[in-house]
Amino acid sequence: MLLRRTSSNLRFLAKNVRKISVSSCVRKDVVPPEDEDPIKRTIRILKDDIKRPIQRYKNLWEEAKRESASLEDLEVDPKKQFQSHCDVLVIGGGAMGSSAAYWLKKRAREGLNVVVVEKDPTYATASTPLSVGGLRQQFSIEENVMMSLFGAEFLRNIKQELGDDVDVNFNPYGYMMLASEEGAETLIENSKMQNELGARNEILTAEQIKRKFPWINTEGIAVGCHGLEKEGWFDPWSLLCAFKNRAIEYGAHYTQAEVVGFQIETDETTMSPHDDFGHLQKLDKAIVKMPNGELRTIKFAICVLAAGAQSGKIAKMANIGTGRGVLNVPLPVEPRKRFVYCFKCQGDNGPGLNTPLTIDPSNTYFRRDGLGGNYIGGKSPCAHEEPNCDNLEVDHDFFDTHVWPHLANRVPAFEAIKVQNAWAGFYEMNTFDENGIIGSHPYYPNLMFATGFSGHGIQQSPAVGKAIMELIVDAQYMSINLERLGFDRIIVNQPMYEANIV
Repeated sequence: MLLRRTSSNLRFLAKNVRKISVSSCVRKDVVPPEDEDPIKRTIRILKDDIKRPIQRYKNLWEEAKRESASLEDLEVDPKKQFQSHCDVLVIGGGAMGSSAAYWLKKRAREGLNVVVVEKDPTYATASTPLSVGGLRQQFSIEENVMMSLFGAEFLRNIKQELGDDVDVNFNPYGYMMLASEEGAETLIENSKMQNELGARNEILTAEQIKRKFPWINTEGIAVGCHGLEKEGWFDPWSLLCAFKNRAIEYGAHYTQAEVVGFQIETDETTMSPHDDFGHLQKLDKAIVKMPNGELRTIKFAICVLAAGAQSGKIAKMANIGTGRGVLNVPLPVEPRKRFVYCFKCQGDNGPGLNTPLTIDPSNTYFRRDGLGGNYIGGKSPCAHEEPNCDNLEVDHDFFDTHVWPHLANRVPAFEAIKVQNAWAGFYEMNTFDENGIIGSHPYYPNLMFATGFSGHGIQQSPAVGKAIMELIVDAQYMSINLERLGFDRIIVNQPMYEANIV
């Protein structure tokens, strides 16, 4: 249209061009050639008028492209961008925290913004990858049995839940708990309860144990409980990675940072029976330290504390254990160091491929590790023998003095063994009753716990993660009622002791 209008006006301009003063046609940035034909000059000026806006927009377009390219260089995956606000903040990206993130995002893909804060994405000192990875229903508390049964079913269907490429290398050889005359009645009663809930195990006399497992010495053994189904061991690292990968796929955000404090919000208009000052308080923001030392905050609606052995320390940052009223009661979760020893039997008469994870009345345990005649084993120390938790160094003397004598007594072939390797890991020990603490805090309505499992957390992580999701989304337990494992039992001093802690 612009060109048509220009051609129609050329004749009029040509007729009147001599009347146009030269000064009025000359632009500051264009110097006309001397003796230029007036018509050609007019055409040139009109062409410049046409080109000028085109060139201007072209320049703007090129500038926009350069800016876009610059932004692309700086752009990061939206899933990795720092989230300063979220609906649910999960502190701890191990199996328990990643399970909670997975179940939350599976249930509410777009409805919940879930952020997981993990200080070490390599998990070098985390409890999950350093655990033995056992799965059993041989507990004395019903909730533990049901959570383990849920875990067994979850692992059976893990490819449907977490992906076709997931393989946790489950070894279905069961557990075998041995009892002396003193513990025989308890073992038999527990087995009855376990089978009523859906487990499948059998009680064997000493003679039956010897016939089934000729390698064992049954001296001092009255009975044993042998798991027939849904028990064994698996690779904890694979389960953790599968939970994390699927949670990220569903939209969870993982942030490498360390929680160093909380900001607490006070509503002075609302009365609370728990607060001596009559104010309602809730946790509002977590203060996190980034890898470069920068401090940032993450505002959340709900916080899930699943930081394993460090949970007690982090809870203290929220005045739990140092405040007034119920805040004077600490979260009793502390690290406890446990050693795992890998050893090889020197002869060919060691326990065979069908060997269950065997637990002696002394709490010494062992199981096969692969197909090369290797075994792993260990023992929880007595209270006065607890090792220092400042590092993960292994005490090799502990094996010689506290582990090997019990192994050699129970399995004669283990009199000639050689330790090949060893490692140490942390239990998230609940010093109150050695059982998990699950659910909300009675003072802070937006703080939930998933911690304190004292060595059996990896097998219960599928059930606990789902339970946390149900509390957040449904406001109640839907699958397994875990109310008895709440924080309230600590306040009223009603411990739930588990008879079968290893």
